[in-house]
Amino acid sequence: MKSICVFCGSSLGTRPIYQEVIKQLGQLLAARNLKLIYGGGNVGLMGVIADAVMAAGGEVIGVIPEFLVSKEVAHTSLTQLHVVPSMHDRKALMADLADGFIALPGGYGTLEEFCEILTWAQLGLHQKPQGLLNIAGYYDPLLKLFDQAVAEKFLRSDLRNIVIEASDPDSLLDKLSVYQPQIVDKWLDLPIKPDLL
Repeated sequence: MKSICVFCGSSLGTRPIYQEVIKQLGQLLAARNLKLIYGGGNVGLMGVIADAVMAAGGEVIGVIPEFLVSKEVAHTSLTQLHVVPSMHDRKALMADLADGFIALPGGYGTLEEFCEILTWAQLGLHQKPQGLLNIAGYYDPLLKLFDQAVAEKFLRSDLRNIVIEASDPDSLLDKLSVYQPQIVDKWLDLPIKPDLL
């Protein structure tokens, strides 16, 4: 792995531990020579992770759509900043540039980006590792939902396991670095079509 795409909030959240752990992650990315790919903003946890990587001497590539340049205050001190036409272009370029993915605490945008990457993995569109940095149990409810989806047969258990979890950044990066993709069929009970009988 040479680069990690991080999805995270454009707000700081309520607990100081988010910033503390995310700064640690930034330092580790730089120490491991892992380039940060992220949403290009200078606000919230996005700004924290970018600043932490750069302060530790690492490389940071931001990808931001034109309409968010002023709202998320595009970070102008990055190694490289791509301004793209749309959110779709942003996600596609971030995915292309990254060798793995990490979701940090965030809201709808973070969840949407991470779940889209998971969906692409289950459909076989990529074989890159994807992890949740579950700081202070932030993602416990989401992980419980994933387990419920398995119990209710909306998700295969082997595909549930593509979500790599850890509560500290060092452990998560270790797990991502040894990830071995599983090639499995996402469908649990495909109906038999009459023309195939």
